[in-house]
Amino acid sequence: MRILWTVFKVVIALAIMVPLGLLAFGLTMGLVGVVLGLAFIALKLAILAAVAYGVFRVAKSLFFGSSKPAPKRPVQSLPPRDPYYDAAMRELDAEMGTNR
Repeated sequence: MRILWTVFKVVIALAIMVPLGLLAFGLTMGLVGVVLGLAFIALKLAILAAVAYGVFRVAKSLFFGSSKPAPKRPVQSLPPRDPYYDAAMRELDAEMGTNR
């Protein structure tokens, strides 16, 4: 009788768990399908945007030509070194016992 009761409990547990497992599996596959669908839509939009950008670049080069480079500015020289900074560094080196 004890074995029959154990088998009955296992059958009841399986009768509950199998449909719930199938429901969970179905919901999971539905969510995976939605995510894959969104990924494909994003991929299509990315390809469409890349094609549109290429068409824009080609049209810009055909109708407007190449842009001229900006004129170069002359490089300004650096200001002279600060004599007070140099004196402070020499004094610090003398105090620390290092020579430059």
